[in-house]
Amino acid sequence: MATMADVARSAGVSIATVSHVLNGTRPVLPHTRQAVLDAVEELGYTPNTLARSLVTARTRSIGLAVSAISNPYFTEILQGVEAAALEQGYSLLIADPHDDPVHERKVVQLLHERRVDGMIVAPSPEPRELLAYLGRHRVPTVFLDRLVDPPGDGAPPLYDQVGAESTEPTARLVTHLAGLGHRRIGLVAGLPGLSTTTERITGYRHGLAAAGLPFDERILVHGHSEAAGAERATAALLDLGSRPTALVTANNAMTIGALRALRAHGLSVPEDIALCCFDDFAWADLFSPRLTAVAQPSRDIGARAVRMLLDRLANPDRPTRTERLPCTFVHRTSCGCPDGQEHFGDPAGSASAGPAAHPAAPKPHQERNPS
Repeated sequence: MATMADVARSAGVSIATVSHVLNGTRPVLPHTRQAVLDAVEELGYTPNTLARSLVTARTRSIGLAVSAISNPYFTEILQGVEAAALEQGYSLLIADPHDDPVHERKVVQLLHERRVDGMIVAPSPEPRELLAYLGRHRVPTVFLDRLVDPPGDGAPPLYDQVGAESTEPTARLVTHLAGLGHRRIGLVAGLPGLSTTTERITGYRHGLAAAGLPFDERILVHGHSEAAGAERATAALLDLGSRPTALVTANNAMTIGALRALRAHGLSVPEDIALCCFDDFAWADLFSPRLTAVAQPSRDIGARAVRMLLDRLANPDRPTRTERLPCTFVHRTSCGCPDGQEHFGDPAGSASAGPAAHPAAPKPHQERNPS
């Protein structure tokens, strides 16, 4: 295996010069730099990353702590993170905090002890210990998807953050269903304490208000952001004396759980109950009916998190920022609209942009009051 000394002899330069070229620690004349790179290519030299980290105090690695890696949404985020990191010459170390604050603190510490240059974290509902650890050790961090509130008094957030818009896209789903004649629209919300859960509940209530519908706390249930919880929560909704005629599910895993509960109750979508979901996924168009959804720019969120972290590493003292990426309304048929009306690509950013855009919608849905 070729060594740095071999490269130096071949290029006719010192070992220090080879080090400066490979590690970017000092400017080198263009023709000298090219001679070193040519020697590296000719000899097949592979840099020792451990030795390089001792010189640069950087490992060119990023720690990624994301719960529910098996969730298609987070899988797509992971793909965005990985592609952007690789493009910049960074590797990933990945851990799953399981949405548990104690475990979250442990896995972040383990990643930090591996000397990652920075962290990208989707925080748990109670990230106090996490925030304390990151602050105590001054770990460069970007929060992803689930955002963390600023400390108060008008202060900016302590960390960079990136996520999709949640409030208005959820309101868009509600107003679309209301425009089809539904008056009892239920919500299967996520894990309490997550910013995404809070924002989607807020959007749900905004949508009801925009449609002139009252808020009924009995038809807002929590599926805890996973399929089994959503199945139980939806079953409870369906057992009400006056069940909803339409349902909004607040993530893709909960959509699966809700569909299972509907099937167990012998109900069809959209004939017996209409369904819209937050999160689109690869097979949503293969369901029968095809799922009307809000699509998040998951890969873009992951890629943006990497760029924000690298910006932070390059300029540690710059002000923190929070970035929101727009979602897309994907109109299919689970809402009750017939084939031929669906379209893809409308921004899902306005509660008032819903039913008016579909003048050929079916007749208003008749309320049912099952015993």
